[in-house]
Amino acid sequence: MSIKERILHSILFELVALTLLIGFSQVVSDYNPLSVGGLAIMLSMSAMTWNYIYNLGFDKVFGSNRIARSLLLRVGHGVGFEIGLLMITTPLIMWTLKLGFVAVIVINLGLSLFFLIYAIVFNWAYDHISKNVKSAYGDRCKELVS
Repeated sequence: MSIKERILHSILFELVALTLLIGFSQVVSDYNPLSVGGLAIMLSMSAMTWNYIYNLGFDKVFGSNRIARSLLLRVGHGVGFEIGLLMITTPLIMWTLKLGFVAVIVINLGLSLFFLIYAIVFNWAYDHISKNVKSAYGDRCKELVS
């Protein structure tokens, strides 16, 4: 995956996730939507940075043939990513929502479960849609993402 495509992938991933999570949080929480939205954007920026770094390293270790990745490798990828992200986001959520460590760990575990499933589904869909788009548009598509 080229740098441009990694950036596109990361932005699409976060935009869909933000849309889902902000909508869900408005339904199930009493927090101010502006606070939740601001936190979601901060978490998204942290996640995009971590996503870029993590996936660059993951591809170096496990190869760049994303279509051939097994479900087990995709699950391992998602779990590893979420553990790293937990370490980054826990202090940020504690500070923003003024909650204790245990409460934030519970929130983060819920977010991790959501994102574990979401990441597997999103990445599988992205890989296959991307393959089809690249096949259909050939060189025109390569110019955009290389």
